[in-house]
Amino acid sequence: MAEQIVIALILGLVEGLTEFIPVSSTGHLVLVQQFLPAGSFLSPKSMGTFDVLIQLGAIFAVLLVYFRRLVEIVKTLPRSARTQHFVLAVLFSFLPAAIIGALAHDFIKNVLFETPSLICVVLILGGFVLLAVDKIKLQPKVHDAQDFSWPMAIGVGFFQCLAMIPGTSRSGSTIVGALLLGADKRSAAEFSFFLAMPTMAGAFALDLWKSRHDLSMDDGLLIMVGFVTAFISALFVVRTLLDFVSRRGFAPFGWWRIIVGVLGLALLLPIR
Repeated sequence: MAEQIVIALILGLVEGLTEFIPVSSTGHLVLVQQFLPAGSFLSPKSMGTFDVLIQLGAIFAVLLVYFRRLVEIVKTLPRSARTQHFVLAVLFSFLPAAIIGALAHDFIKNVLFETPSLICVVLILGGFVLLAVDKIKLQPKVHDAQDFSWPMAIGVGFFQCLAMIPGTSRSGSTIVGALLLGADKRSAAEFSFFLAMPTMAGAFALDLWKSRHDLSMDDGLLIMVGFVTAFISALFVVRTLLDFVSRRGFAPFGWWRIIVGVLGLALLLPIR
């Protein structure tokens, strides 16, 4: 049981720390599970429940951090044209991934997620993209997430679809897309947070529905450990990320992706 609790802590920590930074939480989870003794960790049914609920922990973290902003949005929505514009922009941005994700869900889960070497290659390529974007002298026109135009928001939404390739990173693709479309670093990261709410909630609901017959709470303690760990670690990331990227940019995440991708490939070669 002690070993299982440690594995639950590790997986919850990985989910929470990587969900909202541009390094691919799913890619990291797949690689970590590849090298941990996860085969004896949980039963297949409980593992499905574990994966779904640690993602819910990360969702709760971003909802908690932005709770006051969300309440303010709800209060001003009926009378504020700016708030109405922002809510529609987030919804328009969410639609491309919602449609494509629903149509391609089984292929993504059963084919792309089962290829760890592909994840490593995509991590490396995405790392070089982050390094390149960080060096480009962009001239941002938008400095507040609420000022994204509808075409800009829809463009970010299509960038988000790239994250269906495991290893790409949902936050990475949306942040890079927003930067290239004219946002500054802080507003790009913040819009990515807001877009994460419907996107992750939708993905969670779809996963929950697809796996509804396989869910089990037989290993409730381990599932709860993973959930709480994901929630706490994601809470830390969401509260600190905006200030970090404003000061340091995205190059540290680019180098991290490259290092993890190279190490992953090196460790996978003996396995293959």
